[in-house]
Formats: sequence, structure tokens, C-alpha cells
Amino acid sequence: MRSTAAALTSLMALATTSLVAGPAEARTSSSSCALPRSPAHHSLGLDTWNTSYPKPDDGLDAVMVFLSFPDAVPRSSPARLAADHFPATSEFFERASYGKFTLRPHPRRDWVRMPKPSTAYGISRDWKPSHRSAYLRDALSAADRKVDFSRYDIVYLVADPDAPGVDSDATKVVNFERPMTYDDTEVRRVVTVFEQHPPDRNVLAHETGHVFDLPDLYHRPTDGKGDWDTYVGDWDVMGSQFGMAPDLFAWHKWKLGWLDSRAVRCVTRPELLTLEPVGAAPMPGGSLGTRLAVVRTGADTALAIEARSATGNDGTTCTEGVLLYRVRADAASGGGPVEVVDTHPRTGACWDRSVYPQLADAPLGVGETFTLAGASGERTRIEVADRTRTGAWTVKITTA
Repeated sequence: MRSTAAALTSLMALATTSLVAGPAEARTSSSSCALPRSPAHHSLGLDTWNTSYPKPDDGLDAVMVFLSFPDAVPRSSPARLAADHFPATSEFFERASYGKFTLRPHPRRDWVRMPKPSTAYGISRDWKPSHRSAYLRDALSAADRKVDFSRYDIVYLVADPDAPGVDSDATKVVNFERPMTYDDTEVRRVVTVFEQHPPDRNVLAHETGHVFDLPDLYHRPTDGKGDWDTYVGDWDVMGSQFGMAPDLFAWHKWKLGWLDSRAVRCVTRPELLTLEPVGAAPMPGGSLGTRLAVVRTGADTALAIEARSATGNDGTTCTEGVLLYRVRADAASGGGPVEVVDTHPRTGACWDRSVYPQLADAPLGVGETFTLAGASGERTRIEVADRTRTGAWTVKITTA
């Protein structure tokens, strides 16, 4: 499939076809491929926005509160811990959103003293609800004496990483069943940060994605011993914060409002189109071009097609090409809402760096073709014809 002969055959087939992309007004509206939002936690349906989450369509303010404990003397300053995450996290979202969203951090300069030792809260990944509630109640009550919560959209509670009861595996977003009220403001969720110094790479970008209603894309093994990265590998920070290509999928960017209808193509008939890399900056004049092609495959499912290259947040990727992935709007966070299609199932790549080498070579390269069969017998054929001088990818999509 990767041979020169295959590439020539592919290009000749495209050269002889009469297929051309029609004018913008003749294209099928992208809204016809916008899957409906389901009751699933962090559903990837995007016909409506869940208004209990802040939408990152302009700018949001985030306060960082640093918590110390009676059983430890902090060895790092709040300023040093804040620098572990910012400006890197803001820069990640600046690039991911094409400059449309600004995350403004407001780190406190002092420590907020917790009333109990760190070991009293039983901090762990699978936290007992009673211990977690006690921690959050104490932390927010202690912080309320110094913080005006009405000024902020996001709350990061950063624990002293050197306290003996702090477990770095417990960093997560906590959603309250009932909002807590401080300064006449409802606090619906907080990010509890228990990272060591220095922290995991991109960890706060991952957790902040949950604040914006994005799901976990990793697969948590039932016994805790299997591989976590079988669904998406390196290809999205919501799958792994250690990924080589951690930029958000174009589907996520569509959901968050960073891609509009002009950047998304709903494919219902054979089309030849040019895909700009997801991580590339806007073109001169601000245009994004086409960043996402979508084939609707069911009431709650779709096939997404996008280009990935070593630019922007994906600057450390070791493979480039056209990436295919299935989207399920009815799947909950952690339940496989996105699954990358491995177009090279017999090979892998980047064994020394990838979180899941089997998917590191998932994208299609120039001259390659891949066909997917649907549950009802429908077939979608994706053929990568060429790469332009500017780094975009020419792709032929045929549905039948």
C-alpha cells in the first residue's frame, strides 16, 4: 500500500476523475453532521451546549489557590508551583483555539492553611466521597477568607506537593452534585491539583478540558493493569497528557466553538478536498480553511477525518498524515467516545516516545487508501492524493 506503484495508481485515478469540490453554497451544511448531545457524561454531541459548563469562546479567569497542611512545611513557593503550569497551559489553549480563547491565570502569592493534616483526607485516585467532600469543604472555606470567588470562572486548588498525604495520581476535576455558594457565586466544579514538582506535562490542559465539558479519551482497564491508551494513543491531550501530538481533535474544537461551519465539511457524496493541519495557525487574513471532514454514520455516530502535522501543539509528533477516528455521542467519558482508526494495523512507530506505538502510525500518507465498512454495509473510502506546498493534504472521500 505504501509502494511507489500504489501512489502512482492513486494519483492517476484522481487525475482522471471528474470529481471537483463544489462552491461553498452547494456543500452540505456541517450542521447535518453535528451529532446530538446525549445524557452521557461529557457527551461529544454538539448540537447544543451544556450550559452548566463555561464555554471557552473568548476569555476566562482562573484563580490558583495554594493549600498547605499542618503536617508539612512547603519546600516550594506558590510562584514556583504556578510556573509549573503557566504560561504553558494558557499557551496550549491559545494555539489550540487559533487565538480565539484566552485562559487568564490569577495565582495567589500566599499559602492557605488547611485545618487538618494532609493524611487526614485519604487523598487518592479513587477517593472516598466522604474524604473528598471534607477536603473540598475545608479548602474552599479556608480560601474564602482570602479569595473573592465572584471574580473567577475556574478554580484550581493546588496542594503542597511535598505534604505526606498528597497523591499525585489524584489530580482531577470534581463536579458538585449541588453547587457550593461563596461570595454570592455558585461554584459548580473545581480542579484539585496534587501534582509533584515538576508536574506531569500538559496535566492542567487535560484537566481544564474537563472544565469545558470534554471527556476522558483513555481506556481505563478494569483490573488497572492493562494499557490505558488503546483508544486514541498520542493524538489528543484528553487521551494522554504525555502524547507526542496532544492538540485537541478537530471534533473537540468544533464542539468548543473554535471551528465554525466554514472549517467543517459534512461529506454526503464523493468529494475532493484540501485539509489544513489541525495544529496549524490561521492563514493570512485569518482563514482556517477546512480543518475537519465528517461522514455521518448513524444517529449518534460519525467518522471524522483531519490532517495532523508537526506544527503548533503537535510540534513533537513523529508521524504526519490524515487521521481517521470514530465519534460516539452516546458514549460517556472514559467509555470510548473517540476511537482512532489504525490504518496500519500491522505496524507501529516511535517505540521510544509514543504512549501507544501501535497507533503512532495511524495516519494515512500520500498515495495511501483506506476503506471502512459500516454496520449497515455502507463503505467509506479515504484516499490521500497529495500534499500541497503549504503543508495541507489533498484528500478524496467516497461514500457508498
